Amino acid sequence: MVDDDPSDRAEGPESTMEIRQLNYFIAVAEERHFGRAAKRLHMAQPPLSQQIRQLEEQLGVRLLDRTTRRVDLTAAGQVLLDRGRLIINEVEALKADVYQVGQGATGVLRVGFSGSATYGVMPRVVRRAKEAMPGLSLTLHGEMLTPAMEEGLRDHTLDAALLRPPVVSPDVEYRVVAREPLVVALPSFSALAVDLPVAVHELQDQEFITYPPDSVLYRTAADLCRQAGFQPRVAQVAGETSTLLSFVAAGGGVAVVPAGVRAFQLEGVVYRDIEHSPQIELAVAWRREDRSALLHNFIDLVVDAQAALGPSGGAPVPTAQERPARP
Repeated sequence: MVDDDPSDRAEGPESTMEIRQLNYFIAVAEERHFGRAAKRLHMAQPPLSQQIRQLEEQLGVRLLDRTTRRVDLTAAGQVLLDRGRLIINEVEALKADVYQVGQGATGVLRVGFSGSATYGVMPRVVRRAKEAMPGLSLTLHGEMLTPAMEEGLRDHTLDAALLRPPVVSPDVEYRVVAREPLVVALPSFSALAVDLPVAVHELQDQEFITYPPDSVLYRTAADLCRQAGFQPRVAQVAGETSTLLSFVAAGGGVAVVPAGVRAFQLEGVVYRDIEHSPQIELAVAWRREDRSALLHNFIDLVVDAQAALGPSGGAPVPTAQERPARP
């Protein structure tokens, strides 16, 4: 009967040096004494001596010169000690890294976020991630609209997204992390820029700087105007919140934005509450199939970061009866 090709068989313990044996050898080499090494390893001396002899047989060299008083390293033994320490350190580092990844404590996440989240929740998320998840590396893609973020999640170019619901794709799951009112951004010289809330119908003669028509914010602002009895006159469309506000500062019109954008202070722009403003949602979204511990730890971090802030939007918006008369 012809024997199998030896290359097809896994090597047995007689021909393979094990990490356990390497640890035994390093203990003996460092202690220069079998008794002290056995005590350090919490084992009896005879099994330790047997393991070292087996290791020498497997390697085909003498590693130790033994005398009745001490143990000395041979040249081969010194090489094994030096390289063995490096190997053990690498193995321990590998174990730690594998554990950290398995626990969702380290790795890379590609995160998209809406422009209006740039000035509110995102700075807190990034700061908290550095503190709570130092092994996490974030690749950030900002000033994105919800449809583009949905597509990014579906085609695996994004791992998570901070977007404005609703979400269309059944492959994308999301969790609402904040609800905030809308405010109007006005040029500082506007007659409406007094320290009073603005009723939507007061904007009917204004030109609007808006987000693109496929954005949730555009549709919400347009619905507000229609409910107030007019169609907004769009003077300029801007996909980035910073650009939109720059147009406002230049006197190009007014813009309806989430209250969290107040954190972005730009000379020439003032923010005013809108009476009876609806609450607009901000959500963290991910692929429904993605169950990685890293992703879900990040989701929890986003929720906690927003919860620590408390309700957005400042003081309650006065009702029509509470609103003072405009001078």
